[in-house]
Amino acid sequence: MQYYCNSLTSYSRLATPEVSIGAVPLGGKHPVRVQSMTNTPTENIEATVQQCLQLIEVGCAYIRITTPSIRDVQSLLKIKEQLRLLGHTTPLIADVHFSPVVAEEAARVVEKVRINPGNYVDKRVASTTVISELEYSLELERIHERIAPLIQICKTYGTVLRIGSNHGSLSQRIIQRYGNTPEGMVEAAMEFLRICDSLSFRNIVVSMKSSNTRVMIQSTRLLVQKMHAENLLFPLHLGVT
Repeated sequence: MQYYCNSLTSYSRLATPEVSIGAVPLGGKHPVRVQSMTNTPTENIEATVQQCLQLIEVGCAYIRITTPSIRDVQSLLKIKEQLRLLGHTTPLIADVHFSPVVAEEAARVVEKVRINPGNYVDKRVASTTVISELEYSLELERIHERIAPLIQICKTYGTVLRIGSNHGSLSQRIIQRYGNTPEGMVEAAMEFLRICDSLSFRNIVVSMKSSNTRVMIQSTRLLVQKMHAENLLFPLHLGVT
């Protein structure tokens, strides 16, 4: 399969739509932005604020904070309030993996929410279970139903959604059809992009994440090709686990 790439030897920017993450826009003709993540427990508000200040000092445009629970959302609000009191407006990103409810609450608090298609909603099935075409379709309908409230909240609050496929956590449904491959990573994200598009929501950033840099690059090139083919082009976040 041919992967989208203008050139293997020279640099060129991908012309994507602009997405406003707080007061720091991404994509379009804006510069490449640097993002990093705190590694303190989010409930440790003081330590997390201090790490945020350190990241701001070295030039991070966005800061991602792990948000696995509702209690962490409450901490996230306090962290944001303290940073704003100190005069910092750096956009914050809630890193949500499993819970739609947590994602919905976080979308009311921060400028961007990251969800992982592989474990955000998808029904967990054993690796030995064979998923039929009907079950595959029904699961997509279920994902649509579960993500729709989050999309509405993002629209209301102007929150950006990052759809982040992770090579290490694809669902068994995707793995059965595509394997644990760049193709599977891309399809997992494209399913969510199609749903967002059907709900007229395009305030989106997309990422393909892997501990293997080659897999990350290959899947990102394939993602761009697929997005072009379906007219669903969005800014990219590049990350290596």
